[in-house]
Amino acid sequence: MVFSSFTFLLCFLPLTLVCYYLARGVRARNAVLCLFSLVFYAWGEPVYVLLMLASIGLNYLFGLLLGKWETPGRRKAVMIAALVFNLGAIALFKYGNFILENLGLLLGSALPRFNFSLPLGISFYTFQILSYVLDVYNRKTPVQKSLLRLATYIVLFPQLVAGPIVRYDQVQAELQERRETLADFVAGAQRFALGLGKKVILANAMGAIADPIFDAAVLPAGTAWLAAVAYALQIYFDFSGYSDMAIGMGRFFGFHFSENFRYPYMAESITDFWRRWHISLSTWFRDYVYFPLGGSRRGTARNILNLLVVWMLTGLWHGASWNFVLWGVYYGILLMLEKYVLDGVLKKVPGILRRMITLLLVLLGWVIFRLESVPAILSFMGSLFTAPFAGLGAYLSGQAGVLENTFWLLPAVVGCLPWAEWIRGRAEGKRWYPFVSGAFAVIVYYLSVGLLMGSTYNPFIYFRF
Repeated sequence: MVFSSFTFLLCFLPLTLVCYYLARGVRARNAVLCLFSLVFYAWGEPVYVLLMLASIGLNYLFGLLLGKWETPGRRKAVMIAALVFNLGAIALFKYGNFILENLGLLLGSALPRFNFSLPLGISFYTFQILSYVLDVYNRKTPVQKSLLRLATYIVLFPQLVAGPIVRYDQVQAELQERRETLADFVAGAQRFALGLGKKVILANAMGAIADPIFDAAVLPAGTAWLAAVAYALQIYFDFSGYSDMAIGMGRFFGFHFSENFRYPYMAESITDFWRRWHISLSTWFRDYVYFPLGGSRRGTARNILNLLVVWMLTGLWHGASWNFVLWGVYYGILLMLEKYVLDGVLKKVPGILRRMITLLLVLLGWVIFRLESVPAILSFMGSLFTAPFAGLGAYLSGQAGVLENTFWLLPAVVGCLPWAEWIRGRAEGKRWYPFVSGAFAVIVYYLSVGLLMGSTYNPFIYFRF
């Protein structure tokens, strides 16, 4: 079940809200959220909900043992067991066939494969669970003795399958005591509507442009650049739209999730880009992988190694394919060059030029992310830089579906700019502003629903990460 489906919009979400607000007390409301979240997950993964329940139970036990035992050796053994179970589950379900495939290539003989699908959202909820266990181990957060509260934290459906990756300490107090207000609900509804618009109006239109072009064999340069730009816009509005919907729904139930995107295509450097893009993931790897490896505290050589390890793992987190590994290493190298080679040079470059260079590098990165094979990546890069530029008009004239969606290119580009914050900063507090912003959200919502009714194209890139 995806947020941008009629089943969710017209049935699941309204029913959840009714049952939630009929319940009295935080404990009863946590129970409602937990139950509906399990139904939400089981809707798409009726078998793997058992894996999730096992994960909840075991990690609850790991937390209790870490809270009970003071002996360093015992605590370390529990922490290792938690890592083995949680990372082992990801390794088996997400990377098992990838490992077998590559072992088979090395051995020169095909190996049997696992006959199971990837559990929905396993990367997201496993990282949330690990943040809790590791924080308890490091004594940064107290043990959660209530199984219901911990289960609610793990399975909370707004952020269950697509993030943001919510740290336990961010919602610890609200799991125990929270207050739902009309102001929060209204703000959440507006945020949800705008996120739905990002996904249905803009991301879907950009996907309808990019997908057929990426699937073509030979491309003129202009067409290839159109696909690269459209895909960059698609993945931004697709993922940030879902994050907006998750943050908005969190407000419905009294939770306040952290921001996950801050206009990443306005970044002035690759470092700045990763402070703005999928913030919950980049900070998770920083705090739980990069810093424990030593960060930048152990000299230049070790720091370069740490950067490459972290970014290779970041790439692998996105999927069991070599293009994701290459994408992660690509960013590791760029960040290393920024830090150790180009830092002084970049500071002298005008801000607008830094933004343009960063955006170009990000666009090339999305090509690596989008195409699964190295030959396909090299072929597309060749189209970008060596193919004749002419031919875009001829291509568009023969692709009615692509052509009609180019109408949304300009609104999508404008939507990447922080104009909304600029308007809000100057208009907030004015008597007319709540009515105008509310009316805009309503229009976006109904336009999104109308587009859903008239189209069957509704992909979600991050749905199985």
